[in-house]
Amino acid sequence: MTVAICGGGILRTMQDTLSASHHFLLAWYAALPSIATGLTLSLSLIVAIGAQNTFVLRQGLRREHVAAVVAVCALLDIALMTLGVSGLAASLGQYPGALNAIGLAGAAVVGWYGAMALRRALSPQSLRAQWDGAPQPLGRTVWQALGISLLNPHVYLDTVILVGAVGARQPDGMQGWFLLGAGGASALWFATLGFGARLLSPMFARPLAWRVLDLLVAAMMGQIAYSLWVQSTR
Repeated sequence: MTVAICGGGILRTMQDTLSASHHFLLAWYAALPSIATGLTLSLSLIVAIGAQNTFVLRQGLRREHVAAVVAVCALLDIALMTLGVSGLAASLGQYPGALNAIGLAGAAVVGWYGAMALRRALSPQSLRAQWDGAPQPLGRTVWQALGISLLNPHVYLDTVILVGAVGARQPDGMQGWFLLGAGGASALWFATLGFGARLLSPMFARPLAWRVLDLLVAAMMGQIAYSLWVQSTR
């Protein structure tokens, strides 16, 4: 009798586990489009020659406070993206016409960014970072990372407005998955750039690498712009 009860309990536990796994897989499968959109949009916006990427690469080459710099840059991106998506979704959720207008504006901006990436691909540059100099204290390095990130007006256009516009257009319940993709892409990029700086620096110094990268960015931007335009004109 005791054996039968124990066996029945184990069987129910296994059934519950399988049922939970099944529901999780279904939810994950349904969220994949939103995750992919967030990931590709975030990577497309962040992968470019700029002061922030140069600073992260420089710290990686110096092997100085790399974890702190990567964390500051990634967490700032995630916070601003969350502010943009949640703010626009909450304030405009009752006004589909306004969301459509923002979606069309976002499609235009993303398309323009794609055109700029294509233009860069036709005249590629290289990313070089000076990594000599005296060591700096952690506090000063963190303040530099904050300044380079927050004093750049494009960061607000990219994360709060543009990512917010695309995220707010996601189906109900998918904004969190979209942010997972967008924030994960940001964290992955900065971690790769910072901790892999010594390996990546020779590649980033070659214009051909940036030509290929910008062509990929242009393609991803074009696809996102088209998708956003279709969603906003239905």
